[in-house]
Amino acid sequence: MIPAPGPGWLVVFIGLGVLGTEFAWARRLLVYAKRQVLGWTDWIKKQSLLVRGLVGLAGLILLGALALVGAYSMGWRGFPFS
Repeated sequence: MIPAPGPGWLVVFIGLGVLGTEFAWARRLLVYAKRQVLGWTDWIKKQSLLVRGLVGLAGLILLGALALVGAYSMGWRGFPFS
């Protein structure tokens, strides 16, 4: 769920929040992760439209590559028309 757009990171943060009520390591990890996400968000907001577009394109390429690896690992061996 994490590489795909959607609730992947939300589930991670909710899980760390729940675990953080019981475990100090989870609380520290949640604080660290929040700091990193806020830092990344602040950095990307300051970039030009070109840089933001390239970062988005890189994310789409990564997502496509992960989808192909997943499909290949489940038995897909190529396009049906090739």
